[in-house]
Amino acid sequence: MPAPPAHPCSAADNLQAAIALLAGLQGLGLRRLVLCPGSRSAPLAVAAGVLERRGLKLYTAIDERSAAFLALGLGRADGAPAAVVTTSGSAVANLLPAVVEADHGAVPLLLLTADRPARLKGCGANQTVNQEAFLAPCCRWFGAADPRGLAAMPPAAMAALAQRAWAAALGTPVGPVHLNLPFEEPLHASAAEIEALLAQPAAAEVQPAATPVTPPVAAAPAEAGSLLDPDRPGVVVVGPWRAPAAQLEPFAEALLRWQRRSGWPVLADGLSGLRGWPGLQVVHGYDLLLADGHGFPAALQLLRLGSMPASRRLQQWMAASTGPQLLISEGDPRNLDATGTASLQLSGGLASWLAALPDPVRSGPVAASNQAWLEQWLQADQQLQQQLDRNLLGEERSAAASSPCSEPALARALSRCLPAGEPLMLASSSPVRDWESFAAADAPYRPVFGFRGASGIDGTLSIAAGLALSHGRATLLCGDLALLHDANGWLWREQLAASGARLTVVLVDNAGGGIFEQLPIRTGPPLDFERLFAMPQRLDHSALAAGYGVAARSIEALDQLADVLTWAAQQPMALLHLRTDRRSDAALRHQCRRTMATIHQGSDGGNTLS
Repeated sequence: MPAPPAHPCSAADNLQAAIALLAGLQGLGLRRLVLCPGSRSAPLAVAAGVLERRGLKLYTAIDERSAAFLALGLGRADGAPAAVVTTSGSAVANLLPAVVEADHGAVPLLLLTADRPARLKGCGANQTVNQEAFLAPCCRWFGAADPRGLAAMPPAAMAALAQRAWAAALGTPVGPVHLNLPFEEPLHASAAEIEALLAQPAAAEVQPAATPVTPPVAAAPAEAGSLLDPDRPGVVVVGPWRAPAAQLEPFAEALLRWQRRSGWPVLADGLSGLRGWPGLQVVHGYDLLLADGHGFPAALQLLRLGSMPASRRLQQWMAASTGPQLLISEGDPRNLDATGTASLQLSGGLASWLAALPDPVRSGPVAASNQAWLEQWLQADQQLQQQLDRNLLGEERSAAASSPCSEPALARALSRCLPAGEPLMLASSSPVRDWESFAAADAPYRPVFGFRGASGIDGTLSIAAGLALSHGRATLLCGDLALLHDANGWLWREQLAASGARLTVVLVDNAGGGIFEQLPIRTGPPLDFERLFAMPQRLDHSALAAGYGVAARSIEALDQLADVLTWAAQQPMALLHLRTDRRSDAALRHQCRRTMATIHQGSDGGNTLS
């Protein structure tokens, strides 16, 4: 059967259409684009090169998977969507891991994938796959250009496509959007045509619109204002921050106002962005204080903010609290109640809820019982922090070069050694959990990022590179298997250097999947735990990094940490390699959880808070 006729267009038409689409997105606020190689996507590649001269920041990547994770890091850092451009076929499939995380973690992301026109689909033409469906389950919206090709679209239709895609990426909740863009041949404009475009006057530059950062305000039901009583004891639980970065400060200020009115302790997840926030009285060690049934009694009422915190002990404690629980998100209407115990969920944001409360509820002194309740939490946390210093950094666990460093002690030391304000990313599995429990309460404030949405280890290094490019600097705390999952992330070194940014990678090398040592699954023969779970790899990470041109240094003792961090800060990308013993570290964590929860009990062995 003869194929349908091709839509008549020239290579120049394709290029002009690609420029029009990207310029439309740039006018809406697109500032950054990550470009992957390909032939079908050639018009988009040249268009990106043209618009780079008009203010678009362009990054290039040979690996689509790594490219999508870099864009994910850029979007997480400041809440503005970055775009990824790929060719057709399996290139699109490689975007899926990052799109899954963007969906779960509410990160704005634009995926622009080139394709064959519809006349070549389903007839055996080369590099034609069902790429329209690859990302759809995880995207806020899927849009497609004219099936005959992008050049067949009228300008108004193309502008509407860009506007809808941008709005969907920044909708409620924010997240990934996929635009599939067919191109009819010929694809490659001539050198003369490209030079003519580059010669256009500077007046043609696009001035991006401001990126919206304010979440939509949903009307709260009448019962929302009376659900919680600030004159009775309660607790605030804050999960990982998943809204645009610009909204964190007004959120924290609203929380400060609530705490000053209620006196409720704030149990803030390590990824909440609130630890070290000036004026906020935060309980850091709740994961240890609530361990083994020795912890605090169930709260009479809970104000839950955002997504579920990582600590399972905290989740269990929340589930056991039978009083009212109000769950408020910052513009995310999805069900965030994994414990199934929320009395009511609102998505209009904490500040809006607080502003709508009656004056007597919003103002007034802290009740004496609430102040006593807060002091008990803070005193227990202070005692816990002192005990952690003795157990992890004291003489009984010295940082002598002859003794291996422990992962909990590294988290504690690193939290104090990193400069104030240094952006930090925590890889999934052990690093984020160790930071949750063992980072020091007196550490200075800094932005802390992690990806607990899907909790994968895919793309860890590339996400961190995106954060570093956005902030100008960053540190990544990462395990060896997570780093190996994204070895091509080292390729971002050259673009970090060109941008004047830097990324320091602190590698916890425990020869395998250390997280599995914390689960009760290690058995003796005939099952081989190492082969089935830990999967250690005989690899020299420093040598691998050196192959990418990345400098590395080893850390033998924690007292070297400050000096090697200073050295790394002079490199565009650096690896700090620390070897640990995962079995002994697992035993240390278990010991801490067994003993730390009892430090706030009275001399008669009873819980002083009951």
